[in-house]
Amino acid sequence: MATVLNAAWEDRATAPPPASRLPAGRLLAFSAIALPVTAAQMPLNVYLPAIFAQHYGVPLAVLGTIFLIEKIWGAIADPIIGSLSDRTRSRFGRRRSWIAAGGILFGLSGLLLFFPLAGVTPLYLGLVLFAFYLGWSMIQIPFLAWSGEISGDYNERTRIATYQVVVGSASLLLVLVLPTIVDQIRPGDGPLKLGVMGGLLLITLVPSLILTLRAFPEPPLPARDVPRLPFGQTVRLVGGNPLLMRILASDFAVTLGQNIRGTLFVFFVSSYMGLPHWASGLFLLQFVFGITAGPIWMRIGYRLGKHRTAVLGELVQVAINLGLLLVVPGQLGLLIALTVAQGFAQGSGNLMLRSMVADVADRHRLDTGEDRTALFFSVFSISMKAAMAAAVGVALPLVAWLGFDPTSAENTPEALRGLLLVFALGPAIAHLVSAALVHGFPLDAAAHAEIRKSLDQRDAAPAALND
Repeated sequence: MATVLNAAWEDRATAPPPASRLPAGRLLAFSAIALPVTAAQMPLNVYLPAIFAQHYGVPLAVLGTIFLIEKIWGAIADPIIGSLSDRTRSRFGRRRSWIAAGGILFGLSGLLLFFPLAGVTPLYLGLVLFAFYLGWSMIQIPFLAWSGEISGDYNERTRIATYQVVVGSASLLLVLVLPTIVDQIRPGDGPLKLGVMGGLLLITLVPSLILTLRAFPEPPLPARDVPRLPFGQTVRLVGGNPLLMRILASDFAVTLGQNIRGTLFVFFVSSYMGLPHWASGLFLLQFVFGITAGPIWMRIGYRLGKHRTAVLGELVQVAINLGLLLVVPGQLGLLIALTVAQGFAQGSGNLMLRSMVADVADRHRLDTGEDRTALFFSVFSISMKAAMAAAVGVALPLVAWLGFDPTSAENTPEALRGLLLVFALGPAIAHLVSAALVHGFPLDAAAHAEIRKSLDQRDAAPAALND
């Protein structure tokens, strides 16, 4: 399978030179942890709010507040874990020990989240989400940092990120197949749908952890310890890096747009379109085509550069979301076409922006002599989680304010029109902002090659002196 994927994905004229390419099979193994971690993303952003509101009686406004607070907590935990991971000196490695411990917490809290005890209360949901997001951060931040460290090549980093995006897309496909089957067998059974999605996450967690932790050796520890910074200095360090801030702001915008769409998708298809039995199927269709999107955007990135490819992908998504304004209730043709197009476009901005973070971390290491890769990826993750929180915490109350009630058998035409406008215009505006923020990014392939050359020369100097 790895050989087939490798042959299908890579454009030999534009891919990294053979000497710098990592083995495809090992990259797939390294990316395995993206399967359970990404499998949790879709239920959290799409299904859990609706299921806990409709089947467990948690009020919509309370639910939005809980998810908002918990995702803000996850964003706070990220830089703490990033800084600790950068400073960790263990015989198990800076990254491995955190990923393994996070996997245990992630699995235990996931069991309570996807198989909730009888009589779910807001307190129960809040505590379980608190532990779940902490475990998620303990896996994700060190893993992203490790991803940026296994290669210093500009285009190879795009390839590494592509493998992770494709594994993640395959995971989303799997997690969508299961609720689609449930919809056909037992329509409206939210707890069963929740259980099968949680089962996928828990079954894949242990083997994925083993594959990821054994795929590559960790790079040597830095020659000197990374100094601990007080919170204020950390904020100034991040806020004073204009390249990193542009990436963060652009990622916030693109993730906000994606999650406004994801949060409202079930409501849109069920209530506005009047086709509740199509909700899971359309999401499934989107991610079937999304599996092929990563390799396509990787090749475009080789030719255009990362920031230009990100701009192109975001503008494509602007057009797709504006097209939703033309969708007519009960008529599937245009909605299916836009869903397929969304599948091809999905992840384009996320893929390029994630790869760019490691390049900016290289620039910081050249300027300061300090390796803060995990810290940089942690604040990148903050932008993602903050955008998720904003999408749920703003989109749900906004459509409720416009009169939409997910428990009502019949919403007014005005309420449904408000749902359509938020569903279509919210993502379109967000993707446009994302494109504007990353346009003209100065750290391209040529600039990064000079940075890596200087880093390699500086890293080789102590070794030459010792010889």
